[in-house]
Amino acid sequence: MADYPIVKCPTCARKGDWFNTDFGPFCSKRCRLVDLGKWFEGENKISEPLRPEHFEGFEGLPTDQDPE
Repeated sequence: MADYPIVKCPTCARKGDWFNTDFGPFCSKRCRLVDLGKWFEGENKISEPLRPEHFEGFEGLPTDQDPE
């Protein structure tokens, strides 16, 4: 099994190896849904349009894999 880093939950800031759970990087389903609600309400947003140079250095990443 892979070693997962200790990270802060983006919603509540609790620390843990959340990528080892079904909700990573969030610590729980609740925190994941709170974050999703912020995107729906416009509280979270992308500050500027993405440009090709934003993707430089990521060309070699696989794109055909399911992230789950």
